[in-house]
Amino acid sequence: MQRVQENITIEDLKQGSDLLFKKIYEENRDKFINFARKYNLPQEDIIDVYQDAYIIFYNNVMQGKIEKFTSSISTYLFSIGKYLIYDKLKKNNKTINPDFDLSLIKKKEELVDSDLDLNEEELTTEQILLKKYFVSLGKKCQELLSLFYYRGYTIKEIIEASEYKSENVVKSAKSRCLKTLKERINNSNG
Repeated sequence: MQRVQENITIEDLKQGSDLLFKKIYEENRDKFINFARKYNLPQEDIIDVYQDAYIIFYNNVMQGKIEKFTSSISTYLFSIGKYLIYDKLKKNNKTINPDFDLSLIKKKEELVDSDLDLNEEELTTEQILLKKYFVSLGKKCQELLSLFYYRGYTIKEIIEASEYKSENVVKSAKSRCLKTLKERINNSNG
């Protein structure tokens, strides 16, 4: 499922293939809705946010605002969606999880026009350590933790998108990966 999106290029999309755009829309919709539920928005708002994010994505591609993807299409789409969620929460005066650092959200123009990597000076010490030791994990751990925590996949969706065979295997692998990551971060402080 995810493998197909990785092979899609800007040039493919600029040709205006309805089939490719439909595939991107459908493959990311449920994942985004699951991810966005943690913000306690009504289901209709979440769907509206996803559709708005998708329209921004489509327009950016067709207007040539994106020259190349520096991340996966899903990551780009989710980043736009996250910005829209925070914007909606701010307008509705709703609070965001106090552990979330709003400074990580870039201005809309930057999100649309530049790559999505954060500069080192924008990161806190904890975020720098997390970034440093996350890349030291094996590819499987990186993928598993990204799917679960960043993309908002459920355990069942992870099984569908990967080679894991059961929920227990996914849960224990996730637990091991997290433990390893925490140990590396804690050992760096010692």
